[in-house]
Amino acid sequence: MYLCEKIKNKQEKLALVGLGYVGMPIAVEFSKHVDVIGFDINKKKIEAYRNGIDPTKEVGDEAIKDCSVDWTYDETRLKEAKFIIVAVPTPVKSDNTPDLDPVIGSSEIVGRNLAKGSIVVYESTVYPGVTEEVCVPILEKESGMKCGVDFKVGYSPERINPGDKVHRLTTIKKIVSGMDKESLEEIAGIYGIVVAAGVHKAPSIKTAEAAKVIENSQRDINIAFMNELSIIFNKMGIDTLEVLEAAGTKWNFLPFRPGLVGGHCIGIDPYYLTYRAEQFGYHSQIILSGRRINDDMGKYVAEQTVKQLIKSDVSKVGCLGITFKEDCPDARNSKVDDILKELKEYGISPIVCDPVADADDAKRFYGVDLVPVNEMKDLDCLIIAVAHKEFKALTNDDISNMFKNGKGIIIDVKGVKDKNELLSLGYSYWRL
Repeated sequence: MYLCEKIKNKQEKLALVGLGYVGMPIAVEFSKHVDVIGFDINKKKIEAYRNGIDPTKEVGDEAIKDCSVDWTYDETRLKEAKFIIVAVPTPVKSDNTPDLDPVIGSSEIVGRNLAKGSIVVYESTVYPGVTEEVCVPILEKESGMKCGVDFKVGYSPERINPGDKVHRLTTIKKIVSGMDKESLEEIAGIYGIVVAAGVHKAPSIKTAEAAKVIENSQRDINIAFMNELSIIFNKMGIDTLEVLEAAGTKWNFLPFRPGLVGGHCIGIDPYYLTYRAEQFGYHSQIILSGRRINDDMGKYVAEQTVKQLIKSDVSKVGCLGITFKEDCPDARNSKVDDILKELKEYGISPIVCDPVADADDAKRFYGVDLVPVNEMKDLDCLIIAVAHKEFKALTNDDISNMFKNGKGIIIDVKGVKDKNELLSLGYSYWRL
């Protein structure tokens, strides 16, 4: 492992391309052991890191201040690195087909600044074949070099869970793959520097790419099943969470729960897999059915909210949460927006509070001006849309103070509050 040893001895550098929720924590962790260049085209983001600010809240301001990452938006600095990790977003277009522009753009940048003898590893979630069929030709074209001769590639899917302080880069087994045995060993060795949980050597790059997309597709399907059960049980007048609590007493029952599926992984990755399947002449049955159910849940929650509102003389609605998941400031691709948009179709414009979210993102993406929790007053209806720890900690008195008459309608999307307690206090309560 020639390159691995040189990086360990700080004779060569490692670079991260893309410094968001995935790339930045990787850069910070590696910088504890080796020399790291952190590159991103977003100058505002780089300046924040240089000033010791972590806008993602993934590692915290102190970790940014204390780390030795060389933050830069100068792409030519990549020429100094021999091991380059690409961790850029892979969204979908409006028609739910893969948007590979970030991967293509980053490959162009890496290619024109690629040093001979380098290894380029992609972490972005893609369908099987992208690394070798899309990225490699770009790297060759931009660099004027030949893959396998002048440089090598690999794939190691990211497994970071934004907002999760337990399952981190170091504690999750890392899948690694390379274009040949030599590159595989080098890649495994370099990731082994920081991943205490160890690595799994996949036999091919396509295998590693496929493993990533099915991880999130499996979770998406399981949540879709829970959401479908919620719809069915709601029609029957049965509480879904009470059913799941009872069923969960069996040792092999999987503890999934209904909810909104947004973000950049679970709600996106299945479309990458089904898109690729279509190219091979297969139209997905289960995966796309699950996607349809999960994509419609925001509308469903809004409709159920309206049904509750019709029963009462309601004029003011508040919503707690705008991010795509709990305890994470990332508001991009949040399905809470689906609830808000559907309510607006009925002439209802809730005020929204989210102390965790990036207020600028909420305004830019959804046109929502977030309000502080002390402005959640005189409500007739409260939607608890995201299970932030701040919302879980709200007492019954805190909730009562938000309502015009001390009580009203509560739409508890994730079931974070005690249903029976709130019903006993006179609230009208509904949950998935």
